[in-house]
Amino acid sequence: MTDEKADAAATWREERRAAAAAHGELLADRQRAESARAQEQIDAFLRRALASGPAPVALSARSYDGRARYRTPLTGWYLRRDETVAVDTDGKFYVLTTPSSLTARFRGVTPEPSAPPLVIGAGGKDGESLDMSEALARVLGR
Repeated sequence: MTDEKADAAATWREERRAAAAAHGELLADRQRAESARAQEQIDAFLRRALASGPAPVALSARSYDGRARYRTPLTGWYLRRDETVAVDTDGKFYVLTTPSSLTARFRGVTPEPSAPPLVIGAGGKDGESLDMSEALARVLGR
């Protein structure tokens, strides 16, 4: 390979690397903006639910295969009927699935909060996605 071709290939690789980094940053910015909007919806829900109900419940996590349930230290509201997604009384969003564990049966689990999405289950099977606003409205309508 000549020096000219090597320089051209290196330049092309750098341009592609820069384009990929820029694309990744745009995607991250969009996800942060969506999470901020979803958090605003959760905060409004939380004010309303704490003022007039429904009352929060003890939240439990499910094993990935759905066969086991584990205690958590959380209280809040389930957002999906299968009880795999919830918001706690502090307004944090949780995905309540965890690996199966014999230890967890006795000690329970402590799920980590995650950034709330505007669409719960986006990219899943048909019928499994749910807008955050719709999920929160369902809880208030119970």
